[in-house]
Amino acid sequence: MDLITAESTATAMTENAPLKVAVILASNREGRFAPVIADWFLAHADGHPAIETDVVDVAALDLPTALAYRLEPSTRELLADVSARLDGADAFVVVTPEYNHSYPAPLKNLIDWHRAEWQAKPVAFVSYGGVSGGLRAVEHLRQVFAELHTVSIRDTVSFHNAGAQFDDEGRHRDPAGPDAAVKTLLDQLVWWGRALRDAKAAHPYGG
Repeated sequence: MDLITAESTATAMTENAPLKVAVILASNREGRFAPVIADWFLAHADGHPAIETDVVDVAALDLPTALAYRLEPSTRELLADVSARLDGADAFVVVTPEYNHSYPAPLKNLIDWHRAEWQAKPVAFVSYGGVSGGLRAVEHLRQVFAELHTVSIRDTVSFHNAGAQFDDEGRHRDPAGPDAAVKTLLDQLVWWGRALRDAKAAHPYGG
């Protein structure tokens, strides 16, 4: 195999490699509905041939709320672990409720502990809540992620009055609409994820 053929083969393998997607559960509230929404989403994402998922659950993290440069060894180890997972992701999906017309504080804390890990990657949103379906939280998040040089996916999946839409087994009662919406979201995420991954491989992002 000559050098040009080897390089072409390596490029093709990279382009066709599954997209590594970090699925971020944004709520740590007691009695949260997040696992129901996340399980529904993961059932679709894990069935997509172009996607590999890694769940990052803020309820399982214990990041300090005060940003600091000098950290205890245990905190540094915890931060290094989650930082590596975010850095290794090609794309993100944020599963978020809406609290007081915005998104949960633990999510903002996770976002603020990182910068380069978010850059030049796509982020999509799956929201849930009452009448608004969490969409006000999503609109606030778009502004935050834009500041971090992250590309937000236009189409979202949102669940209005979410508690009434799922049965006791976590199945959506009328799945046709949400199933179509999540397919669109995943297809757009894969397109942007591959495009940005290829672009960074050709030329590192300098934001």
